[in-house]
Amino acid sequence: MIRNASHLGGTEAAYDVIVVGAGHAGTEAAVAAARLGARVAIVTSALETIGQMSCNPAIGGVAKGTVVREVDALGGIMGRATDLASLQFRMLNRGKGPAVWAPRAQCDRGLYRRAVRSLLEEHKGLDTIQGTVARLILDERNARVLGIETLEGRRFGARTIILTTGTFLRGRIHIGTETRLTGGRAGEPAAVHLAEQLEVLGLQVARFKTGTPPRIDGRSVDFSHLQKQESEIELFDYSWSHFWASPRRDGEATRHPRQLPCWITFAGEKAKAVIRENISRSAMYGGAIGSRGPRYCPSVEDKIVRFPDAERHQIFLEPEGHDTREMYVNGLSTSLPVDVQLSMLHAVPGLEQARMTRAGYAIEYDYYPPTQLDSSLQVRVLAGLYFAGQINGTTGYEEAAGQGVVAGYNAALGVLDRPPLVLGRETSYLGVLVDDLVTRGVDEPYRLFTSRSEFRLTVRQDNALRRLAPTAVELGALSGDERERVDRRLLEEDRARELAERTSVTPEQSDGLLRAAGSAPLAHSMKIVEVTKRQDVSLLDLLRAAGVEDLPSREAAITAELEIKYGGYFERERVQADKMRRMGAFALGDGLPYGDMRSLSVEARQKLAALEPATLAQASRIPGVSPNDLQNLVLEVERRRAT
Repeated sequence: MIRNASHLGGTEAAYDVIVVGAGHAGTEAAVAAARLGARVAIVTSALETIGQMSCNPAIGGVAKGTVVREVDALGGIMGRATDLASLQFRMLNRGKGPAVWAPRAQCDRGLYRRAVRSLLEEHKGLDTIQGTVARLILDERNARVLGIETLEGRRFGARTIILTTGTFLRGRIHIGTETRLTGGRAGEPAAVHLAEQLEVLGLQVARFKTGTPPRIDGRSVDFSHLQKQESEIELFDYSWSHFWASPRRDGEATRHPRQLPCWITFAGEKAKAVIRENISRSAMYGGAIGSRGPRYCPSVEDKIVRFPDAERHQIFLEPEGHDTREMYVNGLSTSLPVDVQLSMLHAVPGLEQARMTRAGYAIEYDYYPPTQLDSSLQVRVLAGLYFAGQINGTTGYEEAAGQGVVAGYNAALGVLDRPPLVLGRETSYLGVLVDDLVTRGVDEPYRLFTSRSEFRLTVRQDNALRRLAPTAVELGALSGDERERVDRRLLEEDRARELAERTSVTPEQSDGLLRAAGSAPLAHSMKIVEVTKRQDVSLLDLLRAAGVEDLPSREAAITAELEIKYGGYFERERVQADKMRRMGAFALGDGLPYGDMRSLSVEARQKLAALEPATLAQASRIPGVSPNDLQNLVLEVERRRAT
């Protein structure tokens, strides 16, 4: 796939794809590109930090857990690494409908990082290179990327480049109003030269901020005052295709490390008073920071200011790993000075004698409004350059990983002269994520929620493999062994449904479990598929009660059960998804003269010209483009095609 790069002069090697940055976006991008046969290099300032969890040692959550499983279905490594490192698991929103069930795992930080690097290095066509990228090498017209040059003077040719720089572009760390440090992460330098070049090239740039809480020594915590939260591991795996050849059955030994508890406490009036008294010393409220931070992951100062009547704010103490007693204080993200942070910690029940191992801080960094990208995550004005992760204005490990997969596949597809991978909103949260970014842009750090998806009933965490594995197979991204495992898992789901449809259960067999579920007893034998439609009645329990010996796996049974219970709702949503799919199939083409389309409103003409949507579906989601504009747009496009 690699073309002759001798015209670059002085390059050590030429690659199809170079990925800059080795966080969650970068590692997924590199693996995705390598899966398509591209020769890939991933360049990072320190190889030891590949896969580093910069903030919370957790993967998943509301909508995010679904993204992890979608990344995994497409051949990504986040789910696999999480399974190898998970030390606590919970299924959030279990008491609500299946559309918002959300797997979330606490990870051993060290195990996760090592798992990511190991999974990365399984790909023979993927090189890891230590170095800080100083600039992009461009063609004579500054219209296409040709490679990179590092601060160390190393030069590498590339047909495509993916920037996954996280918070490193002109990153500035704030601890209180007096302490400002240049850095992309605590203890690591910022990337200044590359940021300056991107700005000179004319890309629109803006600033966001994020933050992290202090860490503490768990040996200094009085756990007698805290609420213990045990793991709910329940044989859950994020990944379908780890190293095991068959689905795990109930009762089998866990595949995960030894589980550890989390602990819950609260920042009450005493801690709030410390924060209020020192709010002017906060970098956020003392004038040192002017950038916007994530609304849904606020600093503790934001909580006190925005919710002054709240009696207390919940705090989770989360273990960092098996090889350390250090704990992450989730809920106390802050930019207060170190002395105030310590006073704040000591005002929290159970932390009166806590020893702070690392101070919390806020960080400002450059991002590039993502409306400058097309749907493949390629920069519109610079061929061969792709952006993924926080550089696009998002926040969160999972959002970064999802963009990495999309950018990685598309960079390799571009080298292969194959059509780009564009996932529709009706197919996945990844489709929602990318479409929101490139069509609507961001005015605050973007985070996924179930409410962002119009199809959250049918785009669930349990059916990610059925939705997206066929795409990975079509791309040629999965090995023969992986394709067999996909088939086996999907056949398990089909078999669970078939067993429900052909197996009957008697009143005597079902009486106990129906009574436990608060459901009326059966008057006569019934097909299990009908009994499963009842609320709180488990398909797997019914099959077991009926004496079925070769039971399907727990995961397969859950998916089959949800399809049985909520089939009517799912079908209505799938009808709407088909409508959106048809709109997505109506391509608008490049270079349309929207300014000349007088049948459209002035606002629609301006918005369409600025964003250049690829399909009618994308145009429909641009603010200011009305249904009447869409109808006229179809007529305008068809009229031009007919002439």
